[in-house]
Amino acid sequence: MKMIRWHERSLRTRLTVLYVALLTLLLSGLGVLFYFDMRTFLFSTTAVRLRAQAKPVIERWLVEAPLDAAGVPSLHPIAENLARDLTSRDTTALILDSDAALLANGRRLPEEPLPAPVDPERMALALAGENEITYTVMVGDQHTMVLLIPLRPQPGHPTILGVAQLNTPLTVVDQLLWREQRLILVGSLLTILLGVAGSFWLTSSALRPLRRMTDACRRIAAGDFSERVNLPYLQSAEAKDEVIQLAGAFNDMITRIENTFAAQQRFIADAAHELRTPLTAIKGTLEVLLRGSQDDPANAKRLLRAMYSETERLSRLAEQLLDLTRLQNGIILHRTSFDLERWLREEFLPQAHLLTRDRRLELQPGGAAVVNADPDALKQVLFNLLDNAVQHTAQGEAIQIGWETTRAVVRVWVVDDGEGIPAEDLPHVFAPFYRGDRSRSRLRGGAGLGLTIVQGIVHAHGGQVHVASAPGKGTQVTFTLECVQS
Repeated sequence: MKMIRWHERSLRTRLTVLYVALLTLLLSGLGVLFYFDMRTFLFSTTAVRLRAQAKPVIERWLVEAPLDAAGVPSLHPIAENLARDLTSRDTTALILDSDAALLANGRRLPEEPLPAPVDPERMALALAGENEITYTVMVGDQHTMVLLIPLRPQPGHPTILGVAQLNTPLTVVDQLLWREQRLILVGSLLTILLGVAGSFWLTSSALRPLRRMTDACRRIAAGDFSERVNLPYLQSAEAKDEVIQLAGAFNDMITRIENTFAAQQRFIADAAHELRTPLTAIKGTLEVLLRGSQDDPANAKRLLRAMYSETERLSRLAEQLLDLTRLQNGIILHRTSFDLERWLREEFLPQAHLLTRDRRLELQPGGAAVVNADPDALKQVLFNLLDNAVQHTAQGEAIQIGWETTRAVVRVWVVDDGEGIPAEDLPHVFAPFYRGDRSRSRLRGGAGLGLTIVQGIVHAHGGQVHVASAPGKGTQVTFTLECVQS
């Protein structure tokens, strides 16, 4: 059977496994910590209890012990009685002298616990005066705690008369610890099972929007651009859930893709329409020529001029389409800083006068201004605007080019005295192939791409372009450029 790699498993499975693994590690760590903390507490409590029980007994017998020649209490006369008084049903006492020799064993009854063997190393430490010596050993099959108590004539006295070894089985403590182990284990298993169920529910509910997005992507890939991800609180501006925010961004992206796709379809349809008109005219002219019009020199010359005019129109349209494609793919600007007035007078106006023909071209200086722009791209912007102005300005009328400076930008405008643009057409003037009066625009040769190209170039410079117009009052197109100094 083929093994499924970790990265090939579903996201829900991976999240659940990671969650359960972390939960298991956490519970195991807490369980071990609690168990050993409980074990230490029970052991220390048992040791404190033995010391508390032994202290008054030891003090009483040491007071009653006879003194030797040096005035120190002797253990030999009281060892048996002391060991017996320290022994009970759960504790056995051994009394050893200062040489670690056994003086008395307090065990008399079979139900009393067996004493642990004497540990020489620990006994030496006790005889050296160390008070807190507690350890555990196995005596037979019983886990036993051993407590060593140095015997002194008086509390704090440096002389060690001997050692009392107390032994108590830890059966009750072991049973309690085993019970705690089972409780920790059962509790951990139940918590893990609940965690597995909870993680499945949590991951399922968290990933449900992603599954909806996946289904929506499949339907969109099949061509349904009207598909959207509908989630609760999706329209809430205060939604904090990242998946909800992702779904909202996804819907916004699909809306933009749908609009872009629709715009491309309109663009293709408009471009095909614009290309079909001159091609149809050329085809019709050729058909007339083929039917014998070439035998009439005057008629043939007129038809050839018409074809030449349509060919020029096709050439201009192809150039504008190429310019628009370059803009959509990202225009590469070659910026340089130059004086705007000098550039207009020396580079632009000599060529512009050829385009305006019998219209008057007036320059309205707005003060010294150095702009940071691409001169060739700027020339294309102005020629497109000037070409539009010429088409809508009567012979003998004026076309004005001017500018004004601010601290940050230069506002450049082109104004004509033409028939103006209706208010309902103004929001659409930058759309490709849009023309308010298509019949008259077509007669003038325009394809509706000039302002689209102007907007793309100005935006590439980081500026803005605006059209102000009214029927019968002419049109003003204004755009902004970065001002280096004024």
